[in-house]
Parts: sequence; structure tokens; C-alpha cells
Amino acid sequence: MSQRLDYKEASPEAFDALIHLERVIHKSGLEASLLDLVKCRSSQINGCAWCLDMHTKDARARGETEQRLYLLSAWRDAPGYTERERAALAWTEAVTRIAVQGVPDDVFAQAREHFSEKELVDLNLAIIAINGWNRMNISFRTKVGDYVSPYRSAGKKG
Repeated sequence: MSQRLDYKEASPEAFDALIHLERVIHKSGLEASLLDLVKCRSSQINGCAWCLDMHTKDARARGETEQRLYLLSAWRDAPGYTERERAALAWTEAVTRIAVQGVPDDVFAQAREHFSEKELVDLNLAIIAINGWNRMNISFRTKVGDYVSPYRSAGKKG
């Protein structure tokens, strides 16, 4: 598949709007490792190869284990995720698939056990942002594979 268009060039303002969302999210205080998992899980659900390439590289560069990334699509049955991460992943799936059944009360209750009101709003914004990025990259078939993480160690590929 070839790239349909470069949305960054076609509409720098739209790209800047998404970048602004990312800046707000990164200043929110939510853990980078949690955000990496959320971005990867939402991108798995949406089938966004470009975002999966980017966020798995970033997660690994920041110290995430291969095992947790491999098991992410089966996180409910897999060991190694904290209760806070599980609440975030359940919230991510519900918000990403919101058209299916909305966000169930039990998922909200679980999230509220582990996140303050501000954190939950910030988490929701992170999910909104990654769903936006997924839709831009899938729609315009952004070329996959060239992303290099700015977090990588010297001498490390990816």
C-alpha cells in the first residue's frame, strides 16, 4: 500500500492541533509507561500499524518489556500489569469502542478506584488523541517502519 497523502503537509494546522493535544497529555502527570500501553492498545484495536510501530518503539526505548507488549491484546488474562494499568486498559477499550456499548458503569467504577477526576479526564484525552492519530494514519496510509524513537539509547535500533 502506498501513502495516499502527507497530512502534515496538506494541513499543518490540523497536525499542530494534534501535537498540541500531545503536549497537554505529556504535561498531565500520567506515567509515560501507562500512556505507552494505552496508545498501543487503542492502536491494536483500530489496526493502526504506523502508531503501533511508533509506540512500541517508544515503549521499548523507555524500558517496557517485550513480554508486556506481546501480551497487551490479552491483558485481562496475562500477568504483569498493575491494577492501575488494568483499569486504564479497560477504560481505553471502552472509550475506543464507544459505539459498541458506551462506557459501562463498572468500567467507570474501576477507573475511579485508580484515577483522580483530573487523571481520568487526562486519560480520556490521551485516548481521544490516539484515536485521532489512528484515524489520520489509517485514512491516509502513512508509510510504516521509518519511525525512530527519540527515547532510544545510543547504539540501539528502533
